[in-house]
Amino acid sequence: MYEEDFPIRLSKLRTQKGVSARDMSLSIGQNPGYINNIETGKALPSMSSFFFICEYLNITPFDFFDMDSEYPDKMNTLIENLKKLNKRQFDNISSIVEELVKNK
Repeated sequence: MYEEDFPIRLSKLRTQKGVSARDMSLSIGQNPGYINNIETGKALPSMSSFFFICEYLNITPFDFFDMDSEYPDKMNTLIENLKKLNKRQFDNISSIVEELVKNK
């Protein structure tokens, strides 16, 4: 399962970041075709390379495999900002989100 999902997830997250496969490869210290080889299913990254990929995408390894989270980098930023709110602000935002989800 992961061998099929991994390339798709990587491509989606990279595209959301707005960077080419070549630029991402070079940014994580690999050859220009490295990410392309992963996205086309020709290779899988080593564990250390996977951590560099996650760091580059500003997500955790858990976020990478959480297929229900469409925008994990934005979710992480949102959570960090929510932690800075006082109780009243947090309750207001929570009510708004609950209403949005209910009316979806």
